Amino acid sequence: MENILNQAKKVAEEAEVFTISSEETPVQFKANRLKHIQSKRSSSVALRIVKQGKIGYATTTELGDSQNLVNNAVETAQFGMTAKFELPSLTAYPQVEAYDPDVESVSLEKMVELGEQLITTVRGHTPDILYEAVVTKGVVSVSIINSRGGQANYRKSIFSLGIEGTLIRDTDMLFVGEGESSCHPLLEPKAVAELVLQQLELAKNRASAPSQSLPVAFTPNGVASALISPLMAAFNGKTVLEGASPIGNRLGQPVFDKKLWLWDNPTIAYRPGSRPCDDEGIPSQRTPLIEQGTVTNFLYDLQTAALAHTQSTGNGSRSRGGLPTPSPSAFIIAPGKTSFNEMVNDIKEGLVIEQLMGAGQGNILGGDFSGNVLLGYKVESGKIVGRVKDTMVSGNIYQLLKQITAIGSETKWVGGFLNTPPVYCPSLSVASK
Repeated sequence: MENILNQAKKVAEEAEVFTISSEETPVQFKANRLKHIQSKRSSSVALRIVKQGKIGYATTTELGDSQNLVNNAVETAQFGMTAKFELPSLTAYPQVEAYDPDVESVSLEKMVELGEQLITTVRGHTPDILYEAVVTKGVVSVSIINSRGGQANYRKSIFSLGIEGTLIRDTDMLFVGEGESSCHPLLEPKAVAELVLQQLELAKNRASAPSQSLPVAFTPNGVASALISPLMAAFNGKTVLEGASPIGNRLGQPVFDKKLWLWDNPTIAYRPGSRPCDDEGIPSQRTPLIEQGTVTNFLYDLQTAALAHTQSTGNGSRSRGGLPTPSPSAFIIAPGKTSFNEMVNDIKEGLVIEQLMGAGQGNILGGDFSGNVLLGYKVESGKIVGRVKDTMVSGNIYQLLKQITAIGSETKWVGGFLNTPPVYCPSLSVASK
Protein backbone atom coordinates (compact mmCIF):
# COMPACT_ATOMS: atom_id res chain seq x y z
CA MET A 1 0.00 0.00 0.00
CA GLU A 2 2.82 2.41 0.88
CA ASN A 3 4.50 1.72 -2.46
CA ILE A 4 1.29 2.52 -4.38
CA LEU A 5 0.73 5.66 -2.32
CA ASN A 6 4.30 6.90 -2.90
CA GLN A 7 4.00 6.36 -6.64
CA ALA A 8 0.62 8.12 -6.73
CA LYS A 9 1.90 11.12 -4.75
CA LYS A 10 4.48 11.76 -7.47
CA VAL A 11 1.79 12.34 -10.10
CA ALA A 12 -1.19 13.66 -8.11
CA GLU A 13 -1.99 16.30 -5.51
CA GLU A 14 -3.84 13.83 -3.28
CA ALA A 15 -4.04 10.03 -3.15
CA GLU A 16 -5.78 7.32 -1.18
CA VAL A 17 -5.24 3.56 -1.22
CA PHE A 18 -8.02 1.23 -0.09
CA THR A 19 -7.55 -2.53 0.20
CA ILE A 20 -10.07 -5.17 1.15
CA SER A 21 -9.60 -8.90 1.47
CA SER A 22 -12.18 -11.46 2.43
CA GLU A 23 -12.45 -15.16 3.03
CA GLU A 24 -15.87 -16.78 3.10
CA THR A 25 -16.96 -20.38 3.56
CA PRO A 26 -20.64 -21.13 2.86
CA VAL A 27 -22.07 -24.58 3.58
CA GLN A 28 -25.18 -24.97 1.42
CA PHE A 29 -28.08 -27.38 1.62
CA LYS A 30 -30.65 -27.89 -1.15
CA ALA A 31 -33.74 -30.12 -1.19
CA ASN A 32 -33.04 -31.02 2.46
CA ARG A 33 -29.54 -32.35 1.73
CA LEU A 34 -26.01 -31.02 1.81
CA LYS A 35 -25.25 -29.63 -1.64
CA HIS A 36 -21.73 -28.22 -1.47
CA ILE A 37 -19.08 -26.60 0.68
CA GLN A 38 -17.07 -23.85 -0.91
CA SER A 39 -14.34 -21.53 0.25
CA LYS A 40 -13.95 -18.17 -1.49
CA ARG A 41 -11.08 -15.74 -1.16
CA SER A 42 -10.81 -12.32 -2.75
CA SER A 43 -8.52 -9.32 -2.49
CA SER A 44 -8.60 -5.99 -4.25
CA VAL A 45 -6.90 -2.64 -4.03
CA ALA A 46 -8.42 0.67 -5.11
CA LEU A 47 -6.57 3.92 -5.77
CA ARG A 48 -8.33 7.29 -5.74
CA ILE A 49 -6.34 10.37 -6.70
CA VAL A 50 -6.95 14.07 -7.19
CA LYS A 51 -5.02 15.38 -10.21
CA GLN A 52 -5.48 18.94 -11.39
CA GLY A 53 -8.55 19.16 -9.20
CA LYS A 54 -10.27 16.11 -10.69
CA ILE A 55 -10.91 12.64 -9.29
CA GLY A 56 -9.14 9.68 -10.84
CA TYR A 57 -9.89 6.13 -9.82
CA ALA A 58 -8.68 2.61 -10.55
CA THR A 59 -9.00 -0.80 -8.96
CA THR A 60 -7.30 -4.14 -9.45
CA THR A 61 -7.06 -7.64 -8.02
CA GLU A 62 -3.44 -7.90 -9.21
CA LEU A 63 -1.85 -6.63 -6.02
CA GLY A 64 1.69 -6.56 -7.42
CA ASP A 65 0.88 -4.36 -10.43
CA SER A 66 1.12 -0.98 -8.71
CA GLN A 67 2.44 1.05 -11.66
CA ASN A 68 -0.42 0.00 -13.92
CA LEU A 69 -2.91 0.90 -11.15
CA VAL A 70 -1.42 4.40 -10.84
CA ASN A 71 -1.39 4.87 -14.62
CA ASN A 72 -5.04 3.88 -14.90
CA ALA A 73 -6.05 6.27 -12.11
CA VAL A 74 -4.20 9.11 -13.87
CA GLU A 75 -5.92 8.24 -17.17
CA THR A 76 -9.39 8.43 -15.64
CA ALA A 77 -8.70 11.73 -13.84
CA GLN A 78 -9.03 13.75 -17.04
CA PHE A 79 -12.65 12.56 -17.29
CA GLY A 80 -13.37 12.63 -13.55
CA MET A 81 -15.61 14.97 -11.60
CA THR A 82 -14.13 17.93 -9.74
CA ALA A 83 -12.95 16.97 -6.25
CA LYS A 84 -14.63 19.09 -3.57
CA PHE A 85 -13.44 17.12 -0.55
CA GLU A 86 -10.29 16.82 1.54
CA LEU A 87 -9.03 13.41 2.59
CA PRO A 88 -8.93 12.93 6.38
CA SER A 89 -5.67 13.25 8.26
CA LEU A 90 -4.62 10.86 11.03
CA THR A 91 -7.48 10.64 13.51
CA ALA A 92 -8.79 8.57 16.41
CA TYR A 93 -11.52 6.02 15.84
CA PRO A 94 -14.19 4.70 18.20
CA GLN A 95 -13.51 1.29 19.72
CA VAL A 96 -15.97 -0.87 17.78
CA GLU A 97 -15.78 -4.61 18.43
CA ALA A 98 -16.47 -6.42 15.16
CA TYR A 99 -14.03 -9.36 15.14
CA ASP A 100 -14.35 -12.61 17.07
CA PRO A 101 -11.53 -15.12 16.40
CA ASP A 102 -13.86 -17.95 17.41
CA VAL A 103 -15.65 -17.57 14.06
CA GLU A 104 -12.59 -18.78 12.15
CA SER A 105 -12.19 -21.80 14.41
CA VAL A 106 -15.71 -23.17 13.78
CA SER A 107 -15.10 -26.43 11.90
CA LEU A 108 -16.79 -27.42 8.65
CA GLU A 109 -18.18 -30.46 10.45
CA LYS A 110 -19.85 -28.17 12.99
CA MET A 111 -21.29 -25.99 10.21
CA VAL A 112 -22.72 -29.05 8.47
CA GLU A 113 -24.18 -30.18 11.78
CA LEU A 114 -25.85 -26.79 12.32
CA GLY A 115 -27.48 -26.91 8.88
CA GLU A 116 -28.69 -30.46 9.44
CA GLN A 117 -30.12 -29.51 12.85
CA LEU A 118 -32.06 -26.64 11.28
CA ILE A 119 -33.57 -28.83 8.57
CA THR A 120 -34.31 -31.78 10.86
CA THR A 121 -36.08 -29.58 13.40
CA VAL A 122 -38.42 -27.86 10.96
CA ARG A 123 -39.09 -30.98 8.88
CA GLY A 124 -40.42 -32.61 12.02
CA HIS A 125 -43.40 -30.24 11.73
CA THR A 126 -44.00 -30.49 7.96
CA PRO A 127 -42.16 -33.51 6.48
CA ASP A 128 -43.02 -32.91 2.81
CA ILE A 129 -41.60 -29.38 2.61
CA LEU A 130 -38.34 -28.82 0.69
CA TYR A 131 -35.74 -26.70 2.45
CA GLU A 132 -32.66 -24.79 1.41
CA ALA A 133 -30.26 -23.78 4.16
CA VAL A 134 -26.91 -22.04 4.35
CA VAL A 135 -24.40 -21.69 7.17
CA THR A 136 -21.61 -19.21 6.42
CA LYS A 137 -18.50 -17.97 8.18
CA GLY A 138 -16.23 -15.23 6.93
CA VAL A 139 -13.59 -12.66 7.77
CA VAL A 140 -13.09 -9.28 6.12
CA SER A 141 -9.94 -7.12 6.46
CA VAL A 142 -9.91 -3.45 5.44
CA SER A 143 -6.96 -1.04 5.24
CA ILE A 144 -6.88 2.62 4.16
CA ILE A 145 -3.97 5.06 3.86
CA ASN A 146 -3.84 8.47 2.21
CA SER A 147 -1.47 11.29 1.35
CA ARG A 148 -2.58 13.43 4.31
CA GLY A 149 -1.35 10.86 6.80
CA GLY A 150 -4.73 9.29 7.40
CA GLN A 151 -4.75 5.57 8.01
CA ALA A 152 -7.15 2.96 9.29
CA ASN A 153 -7.42 -0.80 9.38
CA TYR A 154 -9.75 -3.27 10.98
CA ARG A 155 -10.97 -6.85 10.76
CA LYS A 156 -14.54 -8.06 10.89
CA SER A 157 -15.88 -11.58 11.39
CA ILE A 158 -19.30 -12.63 10.13
CA PHE A 159 -21.29 -15.77 10.88
CA SER A 160 -24.77 -16.40 9.54
CA LEU A 161 -27.29 -19.17 9.23
CA GLY A 162 -30.60 -19.21 7.45
CA ILE A 163 -33.26 -21.51 6.08
CA GLU A 164 -36.01 -21.21 3.46
CA GLY A 165 -38.73 -23.74 2.75
CA THR A 166 -41.13 -24.25 -0.17
CA LEU A 167 -44.22 -26.46 -0.11
CA ILE A 168 -46.20 -26.91 -3.33
CA ARG A 169 -49.64 -28.51 -3.25
CA ASP A 170 -51.53 -28.25 -6.55
CA THR A 171 -51.68 -24.49 -7.23
CA ASP A 172 -50.86 -23.54 -3.65
CA MET A 173 -47.29 -22.52 -2.83
CA LEU A 174 -46.15 -21.87 0.72
CA PHE A 175 -42.89 -20.04 1.43
CA VAL A 176 -41.33 -19.84 4.91
CA GLY A 177 -37.91 -18.74 6.03
CA GLU A 178 -35.76 -17.15 8.70
CA GLY A 179 -32.12 -16.25 9.31
CA GLU A 180 -29.69 -14.73 11.76
CA SER A 181 -26.26 -13.13 11.48
CA SER A 182 -23.61 -11.89 13.90
CA CYS A 183 -19.91 -11.23 14.33
CA HIS A 184 -19.96 -14.10 16.88
CA PRO A 185 -20.39 -17.78 15.99
CA LEU A 186 -24.06 -18.82 16.04
CA LEU A 187 -23.94 -22.34 17.41
CA GLU A 188 -27.55 -22.65 18.56
CA PRO A 189 -29.95 -22.80 15.57
CA LYS A 190 -32.92 -23.32 17.87
CA ALA A 191 -34.14 -19.70 17.76
CA VAL A 192 -34.18 -19.61 13.94
CA ALA A 193 -35.90 -23.01 13.75
CA GLU A 194 -38.57 -21.96 16.26
CA LEU A 195 -39.46 -18.89 14.19
CA VAL A 196 -39.92 -21.08 11.10
CA LEU A 197 -42.04 -23.52 13.12
CA GLN A 198 -44.17 -20.57 14.24
CA GLN A 199 -44.66 -19.54 10.59
CA LEU A 200 -45.66 -23.10 9.65
CA GLU A 201 -48.14 -23.28 12.51
CA LEU A 202 -49.79 -19.98 11.58
CA ALA A 203 -49.88 -21.02 7.90
CA LYS A 204 -51.66 -24.36 8.51
CA ASN A 205 -55.09 -22.92 7.74
CA ARG A 206 -56.02 -20.84 4.71
CA ALA A 207 -57.98 -17.61 4.82
CA SER A 208 -59.11 -15.03 2.28
CA ALA A 209 -58.70 -11.27 2.43
CA PRO A 210 -61.20 -8.78 0.97
CA SER A 211 -60.11 -6.28 -1.68
CA GLN A 212 -60.25 -3.07 0.33
CA SER A 213 -58.18 -0.95 2.69
CA LEU A 214 -57.31 -2.88 5.84
CA PRO A 215 -55.23 -2.32 8.98
CA VAL A 216 -51.88 -4.10 8.73
CA ALA A 217 -49.24 -5.16 11.26
CA PHE A 218 -45.79 -5.58 9.71
CA THR A 219 -43.49 -8.02 11.51
CA PRO A 220 -39.77 -7.06 11.54
CA ASN A 221 -39.29 -9.15 8.37
CA GLY A 222 -42.29 -7.39 6.86
CA VAL A 223 -40.85 -3.96 7.71
CA ALA A 224 -37.59 -4.97 6.01
CA SER A 225 -39.25 -6.23 2.83
CA ALA A 226 -41.76 -3.39 2.39
CA LEU A 227 -40.66 -0.14 4.02
CA ILE A 228 -36.89 0.09 4.29
CA SER A 229 -35.70 0.45 0.66
CA PRO A 230 -37.61 3.73 0.11
CA LEU A 231 -36.31 5.10 3.42
CA MET A 232 -32.71 4.20 2.56
CA ALA A 233 -33.06 5.98 -0.78
CA ALA A 234 -34.71 9.04 0.79
CA PHE A 235 -31.98 9.58 3.41
CA ASN A 236 -29.11 9.04 0.95
CA GLY A 237 -27.26 12.36 0.70
CA LYS A 238 -26.59 11.83 -3.01
CA THR A 239 -30.32 11.41 -3.71
CA VAL A 240 -30.96 14.55 -1.66
CA LEU A 241 -28.28 16.48 -3.56
CA GLU A 242 -29.80 15.46 -6.91
CA GLY A 243 -33.20 16.72 -5.78
CA ALA A 244 -34.73 13.25 -6.09
CA SER A 245 -35.52 12.64 -2.41
CA PRO A 246 -39.09 13.50 -1.35
CA ILE A 247 -37.75 14.66 2.02
CA GLY A 248 -34.62 16.43 0.74
CA ASN A 249 -36.07 19.87 1.47
CA ARG A 250 -37.82 18.81 4.68
CA LEU A 251 -34.86 18.91 7.09
CA GLY A 252 -36.10 19.92 10.54
CA GLN A 253 -39.73 19.38 9.56
CA PRO A 254 -42.22 16.76 10.82
CA VAL A 255 -42.78 14.24 8.00
CA PHE A 256 -43.59 11.07 9.91
CA ASP A 257 -45.65 10.05 12.94
CA LYS A 258 -44.27 11.35 16.24
CA LYS A 259 -43.82 7.77 17.42
CA LEU A 260 -41.16 7.11 14.77
CA TRP A 261 -37.44 7.37 15.62
CA LEU A 262 -34.76 6.16 13.18
CA TRP A 263 -30.97 6.34 13.21
CA ASP A 264 -27.95 4.82 11.52
CA ASN A 265 -25.42 3.33 13.92
CA PRO A 266 -22.33 1.33 12.87
CA THR A 267 -20.81 1.48 16.38
CA ILE A 268 -22.89 -1.33 17.96
CA ALA A 269 -20.58 -4.16 19.05
CA TYR A 270 -20.48 -7.38 17.05
CA ARG A 271 -23.05 -6.50 14.40
CA PRO A 272 -22.26 -7.28 10.71
CA GLY A 273 -22.85 -3.64 9.73
CA SER A 274 -20.54 -2.25 12.43
CA ARG A 275 -17.05 -0.82 11.88
CA PRO A 276 -14.75 1.81 13.42
CA CYS A 277 -14.72 3.90 10.22
CA ASP A 278 -16.26 4.05 6.79
CA ASP A 279 -14.50 3.20 3.52
CA GLU A 280 -12.91 6.68 3.38
CA GLY A 281 -11.42 6.57 6.88
CA ILE A 282 -14.07 8.82 8.48
CA PRO A 283 -14.85 7.74 12.07
CA SER A 284 -18.13 5.88 12.54
CA GLN A 285 -20.88 7.65 14.43
CA ARG A 286 -24.50 7.34 15.43
CA THR A 287 -26.47 9.54 13.04
CA PRO A 288 -30.08 10.38 13.99
CA LEU A 289 -32.32 10.51 10.89
CA ILE A 290 -35.84 10.76 12.33
CA GLU A 291 -36.59 12.06 15.83
CA GLN A 292 -40.25 12.14 16.90
CA GLY A 293 -41.23 12.08 13.24
CA THR A 294 -38.97 15.02 12.31
CA VAL A 295 -36.25 14.66 9.64
CA THR A 296 -32.94 15.45 11.37
CA ASN A 297 -30.09 14.33 9.07
CA PHE A 298 -29.09 12.68 5.83
CA LEU A 299 -26.25 10.23 5.15
CA TYR A 300 -23.11 11.58 3.45
CA ASP A 301 -19.72 10.55 2.15
CA LEU A 302 -16.89 13.07 1.68
CA GLN A 303 -17.65 14.24 -1.87
CA THR A 304 -21.43 14.42 -1.43
CA ALA A 305 -21.07 16.23 1.91
CA ALA A 306 -18.72 18.80 0.38
CA LEU A 307 -21.16 19.46 -2.48
CA ALA A 308 -23.96 19.86 0.08
CA HIS A 309 -21.79 22.19 2.24
CA THR A 310 -21.92 19.87 5.24
CA GLN A 311 -19.80 17.17 6.92
CA SER A 312 -19.49 13.48 6.09
CA THR A 313 -21.51 11.30 8.46
CA GLY A 314 -19.06 8.42 8.01
CA ASN A 315 -21.26 6.60 5.50
CA GLY A 316 -18.91 6.36 2.51
CA SER A 317 -19.23 2.83 1.14
CA ARG A 318 -17.39 1.16 -1.74
CA SER A 319 -19.78 -1.61 -2.62
CA ARG A 320 -18.57 -3.69 -5.57
CA GLY A 321 -15.25 -1.91 -5.75
CA GLY A 322 -16.48 1.43 -7.07
CA LEU A 323 -16.00 4.99 -5.89
CA PRO A 324 -17.40 5.74 -2.43
CA THR A 325 -21.11 6.56 -2.26
CA PRO A 326 -23.32 7.30 0.76
CA SER A 327 -24.82 4.13 2.18
CA PRO A 328 -26.47 3.13 5.48
CA SER A 329 -24.59 0.73 7.72
CA ALA A 330 -27.15 -0.30 10.34
CA PHE A 331 -30.66 1.18 10.40
CA ILE A 332 -32.21 1.20 13.88
CA ILE A 333 -35.91 1.88 14.47
CA ALA A 334 -36.66 2.65 18.10
CA PRO A 335 -39.12 0.33 19.87
CA GLY A 336 -42.50 1.52 21.08
CA LYS A 337 -44.70 0.38 23.95
CA THR A 338 -47.08 -2.11 22.32
CA SER A 339 -46.52 -5.87 22.18
CA PHE A 340 -47.12 -7.71 18.93
CA ASN A 341 -49.97 -9.67 20.52
CA GLU A 342 -51.63 -6.41 21.54
CA MET A 343 -51.40 -5.22 17.93
CA VAL A 344 -53.10 -8.39 16.65
CA ASN A 345 -55.75 -8.23 19.39
CA ASP A 346 -56.64 -4.70 18.26
CA ILE A 347 -57.37 -5.73 14.65
CA LYS A 348 -61.01 -6.59 13.90
CA GLU A 349 -60.21 -7.47 10.29
CA GLY A 350 -56.78 -7.03 8.74
CA LEU A 351 -53.45 -8.59 7.86
CA VAL A 352 -50.12 -9.50 9.39
CA ILE A 353 -47.38 -9.21 6.77
CA GLU A 354 -44.28 -11.34 7.20
CA GLN A 355 -42.79 -11.11 3.71
CA LEU A 356 -43.56 -9.20 0.52
CA MET A 357 -42.29 -10.20 -2.91
CA GLY A 358 -41.47 -7.50 -5.46
CA ALA A 359 -42.05 -4.54 -3.14
CA GLY A 360 -38.89 -2.84 -4.44
CA GLN A 361 -40.18 -2.66 -8.01
CA GLY A 362 -42.41 0.38 -7.45
CA ASN A 363 -41.42 4.04 -7.48
CA ILE A 364 -38.92 3.70 -4.61
CA LEU A 365 -37.82 7.34 -4.73
CA GLY A 366 -41.45 8.44 -4.43
CA GLY A 367 -42.00 6.08 -1.51
CA ASP A 368 -44.41 3.82 -3.37
CA PHE A 369 -44.36 0.08 -2.83
CA SER A 370 -46.52 -2.81 -3.96
CA GLY A 371 -46.00 -6.52 -3.92
CA ASN A 372 -47.43 -9.97 -3.51
CA VAL A 373 -47.82 -11.19 0.04
CA LEU A 374 -45.31 -14.04 -0.02
CA LEU A 375 -46.13 -14.86 3.59
CA GLY A 376 -48.91 -13.15 5.51
CA TYR A 377 -51.86 -13.94 7.70
CA LYS A 378 -55.50 -12.89 8.00
CA VAL A 379 -56.63 -11.46 11.34
CA GLU A 380 -60.26 -11.65 12.41
CA SER A 381 -61.54 -10.34 15.76
CA GLY A 382 -58.05 -10.13 17.21
CA LYS A 383 -56.98 -13.65 16.17
CA ILE A 384 -54.74 -14.91 13.36
CA VAL A 385 -57.01 -17.34 11.50
CA GLY A 386 -54.82 -18.47 8.59
CA ARG A 387 -52.49 -17.68 5.71
CA VAL A 388 -53.62 -15.49 2.82
CA LYS A 389 -52.99 -16.48 -0.80
CA ASP A 390 -53.15 -14.54 -4.10
CA THR A 391 -53.06 -11.25 -2.22
CA MET A 392 -51.30 -7.99 -3.09
CA VAL A 393 -50.80 -4.87 -1.01
CA SER A 394 -49.77 -1.39 -2.13
CA GLY A 395 -49.16 1.94 -0.52
CA ASN A 396 -46.84 4.86 0.01
CA ILE A 397 -44.48 4.87 2.99
CA TYR A 398 -44.88 8.60 3.57
CA GLN A 399 -48.65 8.23 3.93
CA LEU A 400 -48.30 4.96 5.83
CA LEU A 401 -45.71 6.23 8.33
CA LYS A 402 -47.44 9.59 8.78
CA GLN A 403 -50.08 7.90 10.86
CA ILE A 404 -48.87 4.84 12.81
CA THR A 405 -51.26 3.08 15.16
CA ALA A 406 -48.48 1.50 17.23
CA ILE A 407 -44.81 0.51 17.22
CA GLY A 408 -43.80 -2.79 18.79
CA SER A 409 -41.99 -3.07 22.10
CA GLU A 410 -39.60 -5.84 20.99
CA THR A 411 -37.01 -5.41 18.25
CA LYS A 412 -35.27 -7.92 16.02
CA TRP A 413 -32.22 -7.84 13.75
CA VAL A 414 -33.08 -8.59 10.13
CA GLY A 415 -30.24 -9.42 7.75
CA GLY A 416 -27.62 -7.88 10.02
CA PHE A 417 -28.35 -4.36 8.68
CA LEU A 418 -31.72 -3.52 10.26
CA ASN A 419 -32.96 -3.56 13.84
CA THR A 420 -36.69 -2.98 13.96
CA PRO A 421 -39.83 -3.68 15.98
CA PRO A 422 -43.16 -4.59 14.37
CA VAL A 423 -45.07 -1.59 12.96
CA TYR A 424 -48.89 -1.40 13.03
CA CYS A 425 -50.52 0.85 10.44
CA PRO A 426 -54.22 1.77 10.29
CA SER A 427 -54.84 1.33 6.57
CA LEU A 428 -53.19 -0.30 3.54
CA SER A 429 -54.72 -1.07 0.14
CA VAL A 430 -55.29 -4.83 -0.29
CA ALA A 431 -56.24 -6.62 -3.54
CA SER A 432 -57.16 -10.28 -3.50
CA LYS A 433 -58.16 -12.83 -6.14
